Amino acid sequence: MPANQLQNKLSATIFILLSGLAIAQSFGCTGFKLNRPSDGSAVAQTSLKPAPQEIVQPGEVRALPGKLDTIPVFNSNSPEWVKTEGILLSTFSPTGKKTPAAHLNFPFQGRFDLFAHHYIHTPKDLQTLYLGVILHNPGKKTVSVNILQAASCLMQDAPFTTLPSYVENNDGKAFSGPGDRAVSDVLRGIRQADFPAKLVIPPGQSRLLLNHPIPVKNLEKPVNGRSSFMRLRSSGKVYTASLAMFARKNSDGSERAPTLREWQTLLNTGTFAGPRDKTPTPPDATSGQLIYGRVAGVSQGSQWQAKLVDSKAQTLTIPQRGKVISYALDTLRGGRLGTEQIQTAKMLVRYPDTAYEAHGNYGVEYNLSLPLSNTTNQTQTVTVTLETPLKEDKLSQGGLRLRKPSLDFPFFRGSVRLRYIDDQGQQKTRYVHLWHRTGQVLEPLLKVVLPPSTQRMVQVDLIYPPDSTPPQVLSVRTL
Repeated sequence: MPANQLQNKLSATIFILLSGLAIAQSFGCTGFKLNRPSDGSAVAQTSLKPAPQEIVQPGEVRALPGKLDTIPVFNSNSPEWVKTEGILLSTFSPTGKKTPAAHLNFPFQGRFDLFAHHYIHTPKDLQTLYLGVILHNPGKKTVSVNILQAASCLMQDAPFTTLPSYVENNDGKAFSGPGDRAVSDVLRGIRQADFPAKLVIPPGQSRLLLNHPIPVKNLEKPVNGRSSFMRLRSSGKVYTASLAMFARKNSDGSERAPTLREWQTLLNTGTFAGPRDKTPTPPDATSGQLIYGRVAGVSQGSQWQAKLVDSKAQTLTIPQRGKVISYALDTLRGGRLGTEQIQTAKMLVRYPDTAYEAHGNYGVEYNLSLPLSNTTNQTQTVTVTLETPLKEDKLSQGGLRLRKPSLDFPFFRGSVRLRYIDDQGQQKTRYVHLWHRTGQVLEPLLKVVLPPSTQRMVQVDLIYPPDSTPPQVLSVRTL
């Protein structure tokens, strides 16, 4: 292998190990750490630390009530690492296109979401890659597309930094990764300044919703990425496409953004962007390695609303002291935590070599209401914690498994919104950023005191952040 290719491969490996992206997504839990020998090289070696203490959490694990809504989501996440320009995802009609298989013929109308999440590493001549999103009106009447919330963030501005387990984040300045930052903005109802409130698209015409760079020049490492998340409403049918194109050159050799015409030409005459990601395991497979694959298609479901209550009841009776009730979040094939529930959004249309389901539910908003009820004659202290147990499909030890020390990979990096009446009777709204490793034993996210025979409502909201790894649980404990 040529020396420059070997160096690129080594750089990519180091980055992935540091950020926890690919390992967390593809393999779940591993026991590797990055050691740096004195000669400056980097080698992955097995950790020789003492055996960890495994903790089986006593209590009940429940399936999450409710279900995903039916709002379609333009879901562009394959290839995650882009090397060659082309079509990332197109829902245009295949008629008249050079590569018909790249166009899924799915028009959006009314409410829909858009998610696009892609990275680049060491492009030739350190060219700037642009990410473009086109909306096209195929009808005979003008269509208006309202941009309700929108955020697009670069990794260089939101690096994968290590943070404390909890950071108060009412100002939105705590984040770790571009996807974390983007969905945090949308959770707060933000439309970033470079997005208009509305796009007006005349009949038969197209407009650019996104034409944003992913630069690598002048960075310490030539690695960058962009995560974009939007909530949209269209008055009529629109086709949507995400594309990757390297910057065009001006006559003086400087770079410029591609034009709408250049994006349209790529859409009509181009082929798939590359390289392609790993081919996923078919849903009916019963053996072999489980490969989830990356998502490229239209998934169904933008929001999951759940009222966490006892069976046939309107409240959640707090558990006995020392016990836990946990509700599984973002369960998926191979990670149901004993609940028999798969929450993964199904795909309405997809490319054949990409994920069969929207594993991870990136961008899905969970709205979780907990009407806590203390039915005892004593004051009780109750905690609520979002945590990441060791991933299992069946609970092999009869309960959720945690460990000390936790595995050294961040499996959840994102913000949650808490709304509740505090112990002084005041209505509170807080945003808290979480940075949690898998299996980590955590302090509570929220603690409330319930007098005898009283109820207290707690609301927990989050948009599942990209570059996190499911499943998680929301646990209620009585101390």
